[in-house]
Amino acid sequence: MRRVIFLLIISGAGLAVLIGLGTWQLQRKAWKEGILDTIEERVAGDAAAGLPAPLDPETDKYRPVRLQGVIGPQELHVLTSIKDVGPGYRVISPFGLEDGRRVLIDRGFVPVKDKQAARLTGPAVIEGNIHWPQETDSYTPAPDLAGNIWYARDADRMADHLDTEAVMVVLRANPEGEAALRPVPVSASGIPNDHLQYAITWFSLAFIWAAMTIYFLRRSRPNPKS
Repeated sequence: MRRVIFLLIISGAGLAVLIGLGTWQLQRKAWKEGILDTIEERVAGDAAAGLPAPLDPETDKYRPVRLQGVIGPQELHVLTSIKDVGPGYRVISPFGLEDGRRVLIDRGFVPVKDKQAARLTGPAVIEGNIHWPQETDSYTPAPDLAGNIWYARDADRMADHLDTEAVMVVLRANPEGEAALRPVPVSASGIPNDHLQYAITWFSLAFIWAAMTIYFLRRSRPNPKS
């Protein structure tokens, strides 16, 4: 009897933990979906004229803006790929505003073969979303400065390299006169939401745990024939 009670206590505690983890993941799923809806709503909003000052990464991230200024001739190329297109580069350039501020702009994608093709520079009106991309980690290779190949968008380091503020505006569309680039707008589609999968995993483990408990309880019953 003591063995059965001990087994019930351990099994009950384990089952409660597993169900609790599954429930928590469902709550996280709802929380993440709310964030994604907010991002999509903000990304798709009407573009406001001008860049906020000062910029706040909490309130200004994904804010749509319309800016007038000058696209600088310098470019940084971030190695990437697009489904059904293949490998290429995101083109990052400096953009000088009329008030003297300078920011990074993510102009879009260009295939590898067109890396050195001529692109629009000079006065332009652009429309895009303010962004602070966080794509680097301890495994990200250092950029190949000689070959102008970067392996992630690193706003801080790119800003130092191009003498701009450490903020990026990701273009929604090409400015007038630009046809050599394919814009890659900000989207919530690239933000993972795997919480349902995690919840299913925890609930499956809870089911297995319960099944094993029932099995061992049956094995622990005294044999009436003995």
